[in-house]
Amino acid sequence: MVDHVGALQSWRIGLCRSVFGIILTLGPVAFAERSLAADFSGDVVRIGIINDQAGPLSDLAGPGSVVAAKMAVQDFQKVAPGLKVDIVVADHQNKPDIGAQIVRKWFDVDGVDMVADVGNSAVALAIQSIARDKNRIVIYSAVGTTEIGGKQCSRAGLMWLHDNYNLVAGSVRKLVSQGYDSWFFIASDYAFGRNMVEVSQRVLAATGAKSLGAVFHPLGNADYSSFLLQAQASKAKVVAFANAGEQLVTSMKQWNEFGMNMGPQKAVAELMFLTDVHAMGAETAKGLTTVTAWYWALNEATRAFAQRFYKLHNAMPTAPQAAVYSAVLHYLRAAAAAGTDETNAVLEKLRSMPVDDFYAPGARLRADNKLVHDFYLVEVKKPADVKVPWDYYNVVETIPAEEAYLPLSQSECPLLKTSQN
Repeated sequence: MVDHVGALQSWRIGLCRSVFGIILTLGPVAFAERSLAADFSGDVVRIGIINDQAGPLSDLAGPGSVVAAKMAVQDFQKVAPGLKVDIVVADHQNKPDIGAQIVRKWFDVDGVDMVADVGNSAVALAIQSIARDKNRIVIYSAVGTTEIGGKQCSRAGLMWLHDNYNLVAGSVRKLVSQGYDSWFFIASDYAFGRNMVEVSQRVLAATGAKSLGAVFHPLGNADYSSFLLQAQASKAKVVAFANAGEQLVTSMKQWNEFGMNMGPQKAVAELMFLTDVHAMGAETAKGLTTVTAWYWALNEATRAFAQRFYKLHNAMPTAPQAAVYSAVLHYLRAAAAAGTDETNAVLEKLRSMPVDDFYAPGARLRADNKLVHDFYLVEVKKPADVKVPWDYYNVVETIPAEEAYLPLSQSECPLLKTSQN
């Protein structure tokens, strides 16, 4: 016989002592009753973290995302020690065919239940198709293309961090209102960069502002001189960079070397991560604005997580790394509440349970599988104002969730048509 009362008391005590100090909304009884007879394939939950582990996008996610995922597992097992969780890791090398091959094997052979992170739009689109066919869950962090939550949305593909609309809509409108009404784009030549420019141009057109052109560079490009000269010749008031990681760092260093930071044009980083600022230095990055879903110094809870992460990774966490922690923890809580790793049962819990952590407290998935939360318009501090290592941002304003997302009425996600029928 199972002592339900004793199990319930143990569960409550564990939760009170946990890092969050929060009782899950589904309640302790559900897990206490199901845990002993839980139906987990192979008696384990297996999670795959796939991203760029050593290339131009590795600092913003890479090994740090693996650290974050393992932290989530450790925190989950403080309150659910009976559930075994394995983390497997792979490097997709920013190549869609390699990413697709890895994930297909994970699903078909290795028993991976959920994939997280990805961090490359072209790879994400390839994985999304496989996950749809296999009915397996993928939770994306640093994936910008709006296609994942639009035309290519899938019932098992969840967007936890951002898409390009979140990143550009608020900042474009704000800058245009300040008189910056002509833009030129320097962008990565793959799905992310092209989609970001397209989204930016649509928002510009809606405000009455103009795009004066765009140039696209290969992933991992080292010399941006010709692109910068084209931007300068355009005489656009804003030069917007739709790239990230090493690409953004190198292009901004060359922007300063060519003295363009002293000219009349304003540089805007449409996607910039904390590690980018750290790599280019506050002197180079000062004054740059960007939109982010999360920042480690927002409040006491985010700082507490960041300090734990720093001890393990020797760097403060980026928004994608925090999102991976949140996604893995929420998935494990949902699987525990469902009592199984079966996709449909876990999806139901993922949708019904609010997020309960430092990343996006109270956030929920909406009908197009985007986690809805606030965003922040931030500006890089002057070097003299950086009093604490890694504290590079001033939060200019909060972009509330209701303003940060493309309205569902404008979405091309086929899931919405299904839900309306």
